[in-house]
Amino acid sequence: MGGIAALAHELGYQVEGSDLNVYPPMSTQLETLGIHLQSGYRPEVLSPAPDCVVVGNALSRGNAAIEWMLNKGLSYTSGPQWLGERVLASRQVLAVAGTHGKTTTSSLLAFLLDAADLEPGFLIGGIPRNFGLSARLGRGATFVVEADEYDTAFFDKRSKFVHYRPHVAILNNLEFEHADIFPNLAAIQRQFHHLVRTIPGNGRLIVNAEDRALAEVLAMGCWTPVETFGIKRGDWRAQLLRDDGSAFAVFRHGQRIGEVQWDLLGRHNVMNALAALAAAQASGVEAVQLLPYCSRFRNVRRRLEDLGERASIRVYDDFAHHPTAIASTLQGLRAKLGPARIVVALEPRSNSMRQGVHADLLAPALAEADVVVFLQRPELAWKAQTVIDALQGHGHSVSSVDALIDALLSHTHTGDHVVFMSNGGFEGAPQRFLAALSDKPRVAAE
Repeated sequence: MGGIAALAHELGYQVEGSDLNVYPPMSTQLETLGIHLQSGYRPEVLSPAPDCVVVGNALSRGNAAIEWMLNKGLSYTSGPQWLGERVLASRQVLAVAGTHGKTTTSSLLAFLLDAADLEPGFLIGGIPRNFGLSARLGRGATFVVEADEYDTAFFDKRSKFVHYRPHVAILNNLEFEHADIFPNLAAIQRQFHHLVRTIPGNGRLIVNAEDRALAEVLAMGCWTPVETFGIKRGDWRAQLLRDDGSAFAVFRHGQRIGEVQWDLLGRHNVMNALAALAAAQASGVEAVQLLPYCSRFRNVRRRLEDLGERASIRVYDDFAHHPTAIASTLQGLRAKLGPARIVVALEPRSNSMRQGVHADLLAPALAEADVVVFLQRPELAWKAQTVIDALQGHGHSVSSVDALIDALLSHTHTGDHVVFMSNGGFEGAPQRFLAALSDKPRVAAE
């Protein structure tokens, strides 16, 4: 929604917005653009009446602002519908869908197309550091959009991505998520099938060759040429030259086309790179020409973002939302760091995580961590003790961010790497911990 606000501003609209919790980096981006933000959903934010209300999918009937909007008969639409009609209808759309990696892959694809002088537009659910903003119209014919399967709005329960009508679509991976709106994996697969139905026959599908759930989606029906990618199988493949994923060779149809050396870590990011390169090729850019630019790519903020070092302790901020993503990130970091200690501060904040849907997978996902401090807020619907017990003495549970910071100060030593994992604001915990490190003398690990 923040990105859509930025696009509307760029189109010349006067834009204002409200959210329940307004926090950086998106709030900073919008304030820089001169977009007025208000915290809370109050009817007065819609007075005087705007020409159009763009409603985010976090709002439901019973919300005071929504009830005011409906009772006053205001004109309204959803974010995806507004985007599809006002921006995407005249563009060649490249959409990136999947449970994991959408933001990184979208950012990389937009960066590569920009490096090829195509001047793409984009809408991304994060702020790519190469661009410094999450959305722009662009001057070229192409537009890269992060295509989410979450529902559109309280009045439109279709997945967002059916509004985008892409010419090229990446299907990165597919696991069960969003347990608040989907009863099972099959329900999500049905939505992905609806996306596949919208892609023209002269377009292209870029699909993870290693994902069984996506293979089942294609088996429901596919009318578009498909190219696949994977580490060990697929039309696009990679050979890891370093275990941490920071260097790899790229193959297309069995022919080696070059190497990538970059700052990103993990097998998952190698897969993201293959998908982006394949999509760029499908849009008319030779991938071999783009390989050198990968080294210049800077990942989105809050994707294992290095916040700096204080008192010989390095701190990272990661937008974790699912055990698979947690495991992939920590495995990549472990491969880079070797025996150095990794300390994780984890907030289970996504709807599925809060409901405990992935609780049994959390301890295995955290296997590479030496210490885990788990934020179990009082409103969490399940008890974290089973996860703590499964960590066999390496896990600790706290009930507040203040207690979490105190626990981290107690359990960290010189040379440690501390990773904050949450898909929310985390009450500024990473920055608060960095500040606390400056005030507290450290001790070396025994």
